[in-house]
Amino acid sequence: MSQIVALAIFVVMFIVITTGKVKRYIPALIGGALTILIVFLLIERNVDSVTNVLNLGQMFEGKFWLPGHDHLESQGINWQTIIFIAGMMVMVEGLGDVGFFRWLCLFVAKLVHYKVVPILVSFMLLSGFLAMFIDSITVLLFLATVTIQLARMLKFDPVPVIIAEIFAANVGGSATMSGDPPNIIIGTALGYTFMDFVVNTGIIAWIGMIAVLVFFYFAFRKQLLKSQANLKAGDQHFPEPREAIENPRAFFINVAIFTFVIVLLVTHAQTGISVAFIGVIAAILTMIAAIKKVPHLFKKLDWETLVFFIGLFVCVGGLEETGVLRALAQFIGDTAGGNIIIVMTIILWVSAVASALVDNIPFAATMVPVIQSISATSGIDLHAQAWALALGTDIGGNATPIGASANVVGIAIAEKEGHRITWGRYCKYAVPAMILVVGLCWAYLIIRYA
Repeated sequence: MSQIVALAIFVVMFIVITTGKVKRYIPALIGGALTILIVFLLIERNVDSVTNVLNLGQMFEGKFWLPGHDHLESQGINWQTIIFIAGMMVMVEGLGDVGFFRWLCLFVAKLVHYKVVPILVSFMLLSGFLAMFIDSITVLLFLATVTIQLARMLKFDPVPVIIAEIFAANVGGSATMSGDPPNIIIGTALGYTFMDFVVNTGIIAWIGMIAVLVFFYFAFRKQLLKSQANLKAGDQHFPEPREAIENPRAFFINVAIFTFVIVLLVTHAQTGISVAFIGVIAAILTMIAAIKKVPHLFKKLDWETLVFFIGLFVCVGGLEETGVLRALAQFIGDTAGGNIIIVMTIILWVSAVASALVDNIPFAATMVPVIQSISATSGIDLHAQAWALALGTDIGGNATPIGASANVVGIAIAEKEGHRITWGRYCKYAVPAMILVVGLCWAYLIIRYA
């Protein structure tokens, strides 16, 4: 009974999130509360399950912040993920306030002499690179806005560039642990480091980036040049990058903080600092640098996303505690017959297709304990499954406008500025590009692990 109810709560929550009719934190929070009240307390009458899933005591342990070279076991709510994302949100908000992202976009545009096709290529590379270190949602928030401003000045259609930027952000984000939320969930749950992702997903991610860069270049080149044909020589008045910087001192301090945090992320396997601690350091340094703006920084913090993660982890914890995920893992293991090629293929392509249709964050959170169970029961390499899951969820989310949070943000910004991106127009380019990159990932995983 507890399995049936836990699964029913999770499925309903997932469907409501997918419809997009209400903000996703609401069904996640309600689902988490129902899991605790009905599944754990009413049906199982097991207070220990509630304690295990809430996992609050872990934050008061020294190894939560400084685990050294030991893997920090996590079950239920993954507080490492939540604290890290919250800290990075504060730092990114500080960078935005001092004009860092606008300056960077204008700097790159000036570097290519404000030519529209080079802007497409360079902004894709910029989107992919930034998404390796900060949330792809933030990357699109600033990049799409600047793209539309440039489009007005240069008289070109910004939609092709925004579609390409969305795709590049998700592909670039798959290269590192901090790039996309699914990677943060996978990395913190399984004890992977920043460099583990760079070595295992980073290589194929940037091979895929080059492939889609060529794809979008030929797909959009004629459209962009045609839409810019009406630009007159006298219309060419371009903003200087320095115009984005109002306070040079604050600008350089925040850039220095960003650089320091990236160094901490890259070296955290050597220093033994947890990603949660790195997130706290990022937030504290940003607040010290802008002490008068601390209330503003907290106000701008995306509390809804953080609450969404908490509710989601509780629902997934319900599936884990009641044994639903173990049963799913057993089914996949039995279907594959212990064959690593079949297991990797199932995880990669199912993750890609599922993430194209539903938000990739809850899917990744659900699948982590599944691949752990498959590894425990079938002896199939956990690492190979983890990289297949990361690549599938990150890149598969590109295929539709709702597959990843970055897609929703980029399309919303374009629509707000009068540039509607229909499902048909988006999927016409994103679906074949997604199949191309996931196919490359599949070949890479087979060659490397089989």
